Amino acid sequence: MFGVPGIAARIFGALAAGGINIILITQGSSEHAISFAVQPAAAEEAKRAVEDAFALEIERGVVNAVKVERELSVVAIIGENMRYQPGISGRLFRALGQNGINAIAIAQGSSELNVSVVIAKEDETKALNALHESFFLSDHKTLHLFVVGVGLIGGTLIEQIRKQNDYLRERRGMEVKVVGLANSKRMLFDGEGIELTDWKESLHAAETLVDLAVFVGRMRDMNLSNSIFVDNTADSEIAGYYETILDESISISTPNKIATSSSYLQYQRLKHIADKRGVQFRYETNVGAGLPVISTLRDLIDSGDRIAKIEGVLSGSLSYIFNTFDGNRPFATVVAEAKDKGFTEPDPRIDLSGKDVARKILILAREIGVALDAEQVRIDGFLPEGAMEAGSVEDFLRVLEHNEDYFTQLQRRAAQDGRVLRMVATLEGERATIGVQAIGPDNPFYTLSGSDNMIVFTTDRYRTRPLVVRGPGAGAEVTAAGVFAEIIQIGNLS
Repeated sequence: MFGVPGIAARIFGALAAGGINIILITQGSSEHAISFAVQPAAAEEAKRAVEDAFALEIERGVVNAVKVERELSVVAIIGENMRYQPGISGRLFRALGQNGINAIAIAQGSSELNVSVVIAKEDETKALNALHESFFLSDHKTLHLFVVGVGLIGGTLIEQIRKQNDYLRERRGMEVKVVGLANSKRMLFDGEGIELTDWKESLHAAETLVDLAVFVGRMRDMNLSNSIFVDNTADSEIAGYYETILDESISISTPNKIATSSSYLQYQRLKHIADKRGVQFRYETNVGAGLPVISTLRDLIDSGDRIAKIEGVLSGSLSYIFNTFDGNRPFATVVAEAKDKGFTEPDPRIDLSGKDVARKILILAREIGVALDAEQVRIDGFLPEGAMEAGSVEDFLRVLEHNEDYFTQLQRRAAQDGRVLRMVATLEGERATIGVQAIGPDNPFYTLSGSDNMIVFTTDRYRTRPLVVRGPGAGAEVTAAGVFAEIIQIGNLS
């Protein structure tokens, strides 16, 4: 159609002759296509009118057949002096893009009094909310949370949100609404926000039985702006839905390490989908609970530093166990105590086997670009024979009790040399190893106490004096706080 005069006149003449009102017109400078919007009831008549007007050209293949797209809406921002305010269109398309709303067609007059966008009809409410928030409530933002897992970490997170929401609303112009909840039995939804003072009772009384596929589908169908999925579980089935969730332009924050420590290809795929959809995939708490480990590592890399070596006591549970095990109490008792305090995984074998630490060093390796998979991480186990084959957690603890002499000897040999036991993970080059070491006073890990984690980064800039990140590495309070911080960061970026 380029350079051929009268094309637009023929189109609109044919529509006018048929008494069809045109709502919106758009044409690119290439003149390869002209798009226009009409009321749904007039779609077929408009199609026939244009095809009749260009019947000869369509028959000869000079002009393509008319294409009709249905189930669309037109959203417009209208206002005086928009022409003299830079960034209006940018704010419009950023608000839509960050909420996964695709612009099918765009029209703007030279007066800039009106910018119109054609979008999918199902996104109409979401688009209106996003634009209203962007233009009229620019100092206020509402985050919509869908939370799966309301045990120690999830319950603590909800309580932290309840206590902090007034501050966030008044000081940060941000409101966090929990609009979806699920535990192992039931799930609950409320687009206006679930009341957090009695959420336990509401969830317990909910009639809808939990179904992860239904939960994800409902989250998609509610189609709320600034939606964030929070997974507080260690469930592999839930992690299997991350790809679908990110592809629906919903951000994720999670302490669940399953997805980020799965195959390297899957890890890359999740990162790619998040980037493609313009949403956030955050998992800071995968490595150090509330400690800024991954963010510190990213800052080092982004600023041009080169990572030579990473060493870490990466398990708050194992840190607590070895710091507490001084020979005065049985090892099995200390492990059971750590489990009761919520420091270990529900099954402490995951911690004591080194598998949980392996996942963490694997994630750190991938963050610096080392393409490792789980089987490439060497774990030098320290548990006695038969411990990992125990049929249940209770059986496992009994095996530890029966091997008390073994653990006592480990502790005494280290103490005789003035050393302490630490489970240390090391990444150097493309080699990742994990094992229990007897640490002397000259090692930074020697001074660890409680459930503290410590990560030591040796880099080009921090070679003679490595960069150390230290703090509590386990517990519901610090882990929930880490997730909460990520939720706020996602809100600031959206």
